[in-house]
Amino acid sequence: MCSMVLLVNLARVVFAPLLEPVRTEFGASATAVGLLATLTWLGSASPRLPTGYLLTRVPRHAVIGGAGAILTVAPLLAATAASLPVLWASAFLMGISSGMYFIAAKPLLSDLFPGRIGSAVGVHGTASQLAAAGAPLFVTGVLLVGGWRLVFALVSVAAAAATVAFVAIASTSNVPNGEGESRDFLGAARRQWRVVLGGIALAGFAGLAWNGVFNFYVSYLVAAKAVPEATARTLLAVVFAAGVPAFTVAGRLADRVAYVPLLLSIGVGFAACLLALTAATGIGQLAAASVALGLVIHGLFPAIDTYVLDSLPDAHRASAYAVFSATFISLNALGSVAVGALLDAGLVYTAVFRLFGIGALALVAVLAAVQLTVGFPTGRRARRSEAA
Repeated sequence: MCSMVLLVNLARVVFAPLLEPVRTEFGASATAVGLLATLTWLGSASPRLPTGYLLTRVPRHAVIGGAGAILTVAPLLAATAASLPVLWASAFLMGISSGMYFIAAKPLLSDLFPGRIGSAVGVHGTASQLAAAGAPLFVTGVLLVGGWRLVFALVSVAAAAATVAFVAIASTSNVPNGEGESRDFLGAARRQWRVVLGGIALAGFAGLAWNGVFNFYVSYLVAAKAVPEATARTLLAVVFAAGVPAFTVAGRLADRVAYVPLLLSIGVGFAACLLALTAATGIGQLAAASVALGLVIHGLFPAIDTYVLDSLPDAHRASAYAVFSATFISLNALGSVAVGALLDAGLVYTAVFRLFGIGALALVAVLAAVQLTVGFPTGRRARRSEAA
């Protein structure tokens, strides 16, 4: 599954470093090629609820196999595209494959490793983050020996091999297929709304803020810190590279400590790093702030996934997780729009980022009060199994 997640996430981020070669070949506008990246992420968000429903009817490994099949075909469209609309369709399909995969794979991981969900999700996330950090290097290496179309041909070949290997292993192994899953998708979501809402409350704002921050990271460093654009891109790469070990570390922590205090601590850490970034001067301080920010914020994702997956009963896990994931991703996507709107309203980058940091601290204070009074719904499957 690590090879599968690396490929689906690579397909989701590979267009970014290829926009300029594509623009040159087709003579397209910046908006037209920028739509490629947008369609990839829209594709990733769009199938999450339908896939959650599909998992009430179809085994999880079959859905993962279907996602792999789409990922095998979609890059071939890009590799042979004679027009931008074909490329747009390819980008959207590659996004769909990633959305399907993540909704099916994470509940499957929680079934395969019920006592070590955090560690499993962390390792899985590390493989995914390697794709994000390595995509520019992969593209650069391929472009040295061939054109941009070769990138997609290689992704297609690798996806086909990984999908065949996964299907072969699943067909000869005792892979959980969700047979205990409730067939009432909407009913499962209604019954588990407290866990879903708790997950959104604990991580939604930080996810939204992070989406806005990283999409404007280069622009912020250039405008507010007078950093050369090439250096700013390198610092953004540092942020993502720092996220590689963060997934594993946070996943293991999630298996060992209480979820809500861990998530609240990550919220405080994210706010502190964001405020430190706005105060940093010089490349050394900016690099240190970038490393810290990458480590902290990327720990949020395995921690919140473990919280939600481990707090849901077996019968409702895939359905309710799909609702959480679709809502969380949609909320995250508003981050860039929020930053753009605040900038258009007259605020400068530093003010916007500090506003996010102060807002995150204020929200943590509110959530801590909720935890101390009524508490967030939570529970570990391993403990429930032992009790049973």
